[in-house]
Formats: sequence, structure tokens, C-alpha cells
Amino acid sequence: MRILVSGAGIAGPVLAYWLTRHGFCVTVVERAPTPRRTGGHAVDLFRPAMDISEKMGVLPRVEERATGTRRMTVHQEGARRPVEVDLSKIFGAASGRHAEIMRDDLSEIYYDATRDDVEYVFGDSIETLSPDGEVRFENAAPRRFDLVVGADGLHSNVRRLVFGDESRFSAFIGAYLGVLTLPNVSGLDGELLLHVGVGRTAGMYGARHLGDARALLLFRSGHELDHHRDVDRQKELLRGAFAGMHSDVDRWLDELDRTPAFYFDSITQLRMDTWSRGRVTLVGDAGYGPGPAVGGSTSLAVVGAYVLAGELARAGGDHERAFPAYERAMAEHVHGSRAAALSAARTLIPASRLGVRGLAQGARLISALPAGPSRALLRLTAKSARLHNSMTVEDYPPSSAVSEGGSGRRSGAADRTSASCGDDR
Repeated sequence: MRILVSGAGIAGPVLAYWLTRHGFCVTVVERAPTPRRTGGHAVDLFRPAMDISEKMGVLPRVEERATGTRRMTVHQEGARRPVEVDLSKIFGAASGRHAEIMRDDLSEIYYDATRDDVEYVFGDSIETLSPDGEVRFENAAPRRFDLVVGADGLHSNVRRLVFGDESRFSAFIGAYLGVLTLPNVSGLDGELLLHVGVGRTAGMYGARHLGDARALLLFRSGHELDHHRDVDRQKELLRGAFAGMHSDVDRWLDELDRTPAFYFDSITQLRMDTWSRGRVTLVGDAGYGPGPAVGGSTSLAVVGAYVLAGELARAGGDHERAFPAYERAMAEHVHGSRAAALSAARTLIPASRLGVRGLAQGARLISALPAGPSRALLRLTAKSARLHNSMTVEDYPPSSAVSEGGSGRRSGAADRTSASCGDDR
């Protein structure tokens, strides 16, 4: 059975790994010309995603590439003294197993775990999908697949082709996110420097192996702003939102025109009643993104990819059984993540001076308390971390679930891969 996965970020390679382990024949198509190394920002892996990474044999590399962020200095806008926070205690209270890692590093780790066994096609994208599995690409010749999975992110091309325009499913939650790469002139190593004001939060952190730093800029907006595909406009919005906040933030904004990597988008959620139709389904942000930077979307994507592959194996490749089972298994996690993201956004971007003070003092209190009381307090205040740490996932033992066109271990070369999977062109 031949399965096409669109997207080689996080969910795509994880899904490809587990599908291959279950005996499916997998091709991953990615619009970028090479595995992405575009800067990116730090993401969290909570216990279930860490467990899945361990099963994949990549946990040592994940831990090796972890950012090591253990301290946070919080400057409240208008306050004289910063608040010092021990992040290691907060992480420990939030999750028995957790790693913060740069998104690009994690994507590379998952890609490396699959590249010898999966056919990757870079520099291409799906142009049309037919109900019988015929796929036309922008560049490559048409091919036929039994199933297609969109793992291509919040602005999914597969979702647009199958379900319609993104505006039908996206819900703006009142905030925007910007990320830029900049020189680590402050020499930050294992530390997050945070400035918090009413309706705006700016942070900078460096990881010991990066050589540079990242600035993370979040701000509230009562309405959606016109910025789509206009980088100059996006930078203008950030300058306007953070003007006069602090001299540190001014220096970060000065790097906007020099940064080698820049990201900007609204914080929106994908709210779909179903993310499967016919032979096509979606995984990760493409189907149920709870919101970047606030909703634990990376852990959710890893779990979703593992569950989808497992349900397809359990159903012997029968998507009419597997897709509904996958959606049932993920429903509680997805709905919980949406609610947790809304709560996290309210906390991370306070709407009042009381909220600014509460964020700083709450973090300091949790880090100052002994482990037992700090865990109890965090359970009351940190809905997102609690949710993603407590997800339960079934065990799907590796199997040989496929018949027609299937194979076990895969060859890394494209020509040998096609031969082992059967002629699908």
C-alpha cells in the first residue's frame, strides 16, 4: 500500500517512520528544496512525545540538542526590579519528562531517522488530488497513491485542495507572533530574558549550540491585521506594537532588517469537525493546530502521527476503519489543546497590569516552592503543560499490515524505493 505524505516538518517524518515500521510504502513530498533550516523557534516535547521519540531511537539526540534553558529573568513594564525565575523547577513541576528544542533541530532529527527508509521528494508540491488517488504535482510526473496525508502545517495545501479555503476553519484568537534570529550579543546561555507589558510580551533566548539567539514577540490585537505575505508590513506591525517597551526590545527590533530568518503570523486555531475525507486525512497543525507558541502543537503533532500510523496498521490499511478510529483517539487531546491554548495566550500576553504582575509573581512563586507544592500550584495555573503531559497513547506494536505494494525496510535511493514499492507512476 502506497501512502503519500505532504510535509517534511515534524508530523510528516514521524508519520513516515511509523508507517514504514508497520510495513507501508511511504513517499514524503516537501515544497522546500532541502530539509528546512530557516531559524525557527524553540518548541516543547512533553512526556508522550518524549516516549514516542524514545521508541524511535532518537531520544539521545533530542536531549543532546535541547536548549538547556533553565533560568528566566522577567522585566515587568514600568517596574524597577526584575523577577528571577528557576525554570528547571517549573519544567520539573509541569512534566516528569520534557525537553525544549529548536524546531529545526527536531525536524532534522526525525528526518535523519527516516531518510534511509522513506522516499523524500524535495522542491515539489501537490497540485491536484483525485478521489481515486491520482496525484498531480507541480513538477514531477503524476503518480497514484492509495492514501494521502496532509502534514503540511497551519496553511496546509492538502487541506485547501480537499476541504476548501482556510478561512472556513481558522479561528483568530486575538494575538500575533513574530520570531527573528539575531546575534547573541548578551551571551545568553540557558537563560530566557523576558519583557512583559499589557498586551505585549517580548523574549530573547540562546541555546548553547546555536551560536546566535532568537527573539520571540507576541502582542494582542482586537482584530485581524492586513499582513499576508507582506514581510515589510509584518515588521512594521512589530515595530509599532513594541515601540518604547524597553531598550533591550528596541535593540531586538533594530535587527529586523538584518535578520537572516524571520517568521510572523497570527495565532489562530484550526477547528474542523472532521479532518478526513475519502482517501485523505490530515495530521498535526494541518488538521487541528491549537495555535503556534501557545498550544503545545508540536507534542500534539507527534502524538497524532503515531496514532494515525498505528490505527492504519491495526485496520490493515483500511482507511474507512482507520481514519474514524484515529479521529476518535485524538478528539479529547485536540479539544483539550484548543482550550489550553486560549488559557496560555491569556497568561503569556496579559491584558491588564494585574495580569502582568500575576505572570511574573506566579512564575517566581512556583520556582521558589518545594517540588510538591510547586506541582500542586502548577496544576491549578498551567493548563497547557498539565494537559500535554497527561495525554495517554495506546501502544501500537510494529506489524506488517500491508499487502499490495507494501514492503518492510526501505531503500534510501529513489529508484530502488520505487522498485520496492511497485510501479505507481
